[in-house]
Amino acid sequence: MPVIESKFKPLYFFKNGFVSTVYSGLFRGVSLKQERERITLKDGDFLDLDWSYAETKANKLIILLHGLEGHGQRPYVTGAAKLFNKNSIDSVCVNFRGCSGEDNRFYYSYHSGATSDLIEVIEYAISNKNYSEIYLKGISLGANVILKYLGEQDDIPPEVKAGIAISAPCNLSGSSKEIHKLKNRPYHNLFLKHLLKRLYQKQQKFPSELKEHQIKSIKTLLDFDNVYTSKAHGFVDAEDYYAKCSSLQFLPNIQIPALIINALNDSFLSPECFPVKEAKENRNLYLEMPTHGGHVGFIGVNGVYYNERRALEFVTSL
Repeated sequence: MPVIESKFKPLYFFKNGFVSTVYSGLFRGVSLKQERERITLKDGDFLDLDWSYAETKANKLIILLHGLEGHGQRPYVTGAAKLFNKNSIDSVCVNFRGCSGEDNRFYYSYHSGATSDLIEVIEYAISNKNYSEIYLKGISLGANVILKYLGEQDDIPPEVKAGIAISAPCNLSGSSKEIHKLKNRPYHNLFLKHLLKRLYQKQQKFPSELKEHQIKSIKTLLDFDNVYTSKAHGFVDAEDYYAKCSSLQFLPNIQIPALIINALNDSFLSPECFPVKEAKENRNLYLEMPTHGGHVGFIGVNGVYYNERRALEFVTSL
């Protein structure tokens, strides 16, 4: 499909990508009642799912995936959940392995291309919860997971009707290079701090898999992916992980409607993360590139973000 002309017009102070990103990450609040359910995965690990429901019984569900080191109570997923609930659609915010407040059972955990857990959540929603219409929405890392899933699977269940990807790092190597630049140092250091804290916990549980001196050698997110992410999940190194898990290569294969919203002033995204060519050549792929919005900073009115409203418009227009 042709690239969509965006109608997003932020308030003056939020035209700055840094301001909109930081405000959305630190100051936004969403009140939402959720019910947690733990499901056991096929490999014996677990996922914690945070459910919220429409006022009347619904047969429609939106599955929401968070970003790096996020969780199911982050406002960028609960905001969408709340809006969809108000419009007669149930929601479930998926906590990736180890992100629900309790470490997962294995040395490996989650990463930008791990779609197997999403597959199990979808199967569970269909078989155990009897949803007949399912929509997928991912933020940042979760957005890459959604797009990769939609493009790599030949047998997507017919109940899955659409996908939405927000601030999607479609090219992981390019996005990694951006996050390491001086302009993104505050974000980089914050992510790395959280990741290292959890990695020390992993090392205590699995001392034969990881030595303390290896953790101490990690100075950047690239180091983290070289030392832990790639090795724990069966990749040669960080670049092998990035190459195999970037969703960009899977976009031509997407067979159901998928919306990507990537802001042009998103400092986390490299030029390769704006798949204009792929959108123009795939009738199922819709690409919207607002001038403003930063990284997941599409601040709207009345507590509803623009990307959340667009997601609802997208699925209800199908």
